[in-house]
Amino acid sequence: QVQLVESWGGLVQAGDSLTLSCAASGRTFRSYYMGWFLQAPGKERVVVVGINWNGGLTRTADSVKGRFTIFGDDGKNTVYLQMNSLKPEDTAVYYCAASNFYRRDVVKYRAYEYNYWGQGTQVTVSS
Repeated sequence: QVQLVESWGGLVQAGDSLTLSCAASGRTFRSYYMGWFLQAPGKERVVVVGINWNGGLTRTADSVKGRFTIFGDDGKNTVYLQMNSLKPEDTAVYYCAASNFYRRDVVKYRAYEYNYWGQGTQVTVSS
């Protein structure tokens, strides 16, 4: 089992950058499929980026391609979401998620495929 704690959401202006962090406890985050999701008010939770560390696979939402990047720090057992060129439509609660790894050729990108979730962090982008 893994526990996930997100940090560093906040209020920024359009065009700014922000880096969210997701600290994992227990096993290394590379033991899991991991993903970042967002949920805007009144809408479903959708993937921002999903990653299979062992297979070197990622799946990124079209809306954030070229702007958002996922990366990890093994020493801190922490996964990050680097967000550049933020837009007002990026405003949402952002969640980190993990799911047990079992094969190298799969990347998970649907919320129901993940069974470990952080508490979420609010990102608000003003115009």
